[in-house]
Amino acid sequence: MGFWESLLLLLTAGFAAGAMNAAGGGGSFVTLPAMISTGVPPVIANSSSSVALFPGSLAAAVAGRRDLAPVAGRSLRTLVVVTATGGLCGGVLLISTPGGVFDAVIPWLLLFATVTFAIGRPVGAALRRRVTLPAPTIVVGQFVLGMYGGYLGGAVGILMMAMWSLLGEADVHHSNAAKNLMVGAARAVAVLVFVATASVAWSATVPVLLAGIAGGWAGARGAHHVPAPVLRAGIVTVMLVITVAFFVNQ
Repeated sequence: MGFWESLLLLLTAGFAAGAMNAAGGGGSFVTLPAMISTGVPPVIANSSSSVALFPGSLAAAVAGRRDLAPVAGRSLRTLVVVTATGGLCGGVLLISTPGGVFDAVIPWLLLFATVTFAIGRPVGAALRRRVTLPAPTIVVGQFVLGMYGGYLGGAVGILMMAMWSLLGEADVHHSNAAKNLMVGAARAVAVLVFVATASVAWSATVPVLLAGIAGGWAGARGAHHVPAPVLRAGIVTVMLVITVAFFVNQ
């Protein structure tokens, strides 16, 4: 693939990812294969994708700061520290993963994220009516999800909100604001690991990052004009197609 073709692909992927993340999530499903298609090794493509999409996570966390409140009785400071620690472990684990192992694991991680995004909320709501987890569970859960967020991160926000719903956290605005903060914390530490270890392909990251900012702005404005079920169906379709493609090309 030539320079201009690669640049166009990365800009398109970045814009689409920014719009998807602003509208509901799943942006990494677009940026990861786009970077791989331009010749970036899979592990480096994944870390580079995290770096490129991080500004969007940070912006979402800042935008929702007024709705922040403790989650399931736990202070946000405690949960941020636990989640960031998990993100650090996930980032270190990613750069330590041999390329061949990551190639074998990534389709399954994408499948897991796709299914979670598609059915996580209704399943979480159904379980909440039947199951209540003990409060200390949130600390362990946040560490595990922070680690997943630092390693891959697909649909990690949905997983967090589903877990909180089982702990009795029901206010959507507070949960969404806390989710943005926790996802930002996990990714921030992972990004530091990726940059410090030179695990970022900057030539691919910068176009995706810049286009992602524009896509996030457009997605935030356009999402209000598209019915939520249609929007989620479109995002799930994109995620499913890309997941299937990874399995086929494995």
